Amino acid sequence: MSIETTRHALNGPTMGTRWSALVHAPASIDPDGLRAALAKAVDEIDCQMSTWKPDSDLMRMNAARSGLWVDLPPALMRVLAKGLEIGRASNGAFDIGLGDLTNAWGFGPQAADAGAIRAHLGQGRLPAHALMELDAEGRRARKHGKLQLDLSGIAKGYGVDRMMAVIERFGIASALVGLDGELRAKGVRADGRPWTVAIEKPDYEMRAPISVLTLQDAAVATSGDYRHWVDAGQMRLSHTMDARTGGPLNNGVASVTVLADTCMEADAWATTLMVMGEADGAAFADAQGLNALYILRTRSGLVQHRIGAVFCSGI
Repeated sequence: MSIETTRHALNGPTMGTRWSALVHAPASIDPDGLRAALAKAVDEIDCQMSTWKPDSDLMRMNAARSGLWVDLPPALMRVLAKGLEIGRASNGAFDIGLGDLTNAWGFGPQAADAGAIRAHLGQGRLPAHALMELDAEGRRARKHGKLQLDLSGIAKGYGVDRMMAVIERFGIASALVGLDGELRAKGVRADGRPWTVAIEKPDYEMRAPISVLTLQDAAVATSGDYRHWVDAGQMRLSHTMDARTGGPLNNGVASVTVLADTCMEADAWATTLMVMGEADGAAFADAQGLNALYILRTRSGLVQHRIGAVFCSGI
């Protein structure tokens, strides 16, 4: 028996960008109530995990002295746990403890600091998973050393997952939700076809698709060098930090797109593979069973490298 649905396109501001939701919902659903619930979900993540809000729970953690247990909300504990897990699995390629580098280069709330940049370049450091301790039952965490957390490579993905939880709570079976390009789909469109999403061309000047991907009960996220960068002499450096060099990533990778079950995982894995670079990242992605699309900057232009059954079968 078919159920008549109504299409709603909802959106709103959060985290310095916008969230969006395209749903085919039963006629009984109140779109204003759904919009309010989605906005509340993403705003809660922002209030907990933003480095731009001095009173966020994350900044409270950053301000705590080494060895002091800090009580944290469940959502932040969940994201910290996943971030540390992927940090360990990637041998530190994904590192949620690079907030000091992000700030030094001016990608945080403050302007770039030349002295801090010089102090970090070429300096070895312990990854966050070697300096953070989580007490899951007690919902608390503590640092064992100097550490500034930055969840920009995972928090937005988790925000998308929280939006999808709202969609499911409302009993909606067909939806595509997104936050700043991170997307998660549930079910299929009203016409029975999978959702179609664009993979953006890594262009500094304009927004345009380079390919498309069909999405059903899955999430996709892209990490790239083309939205936030800094020019240093003849080089254009990504906002993504590399703990190995103590500065911005500069390895010829323009973007990495990853498909996963959750957007939090897709978001974090995309950053991980970006940092690893094409050779090591492709081998790692293959070993992990990840579906990923590398787009590389070469002298002859953009080159694609596909990993996994989804991308290698054509998109």
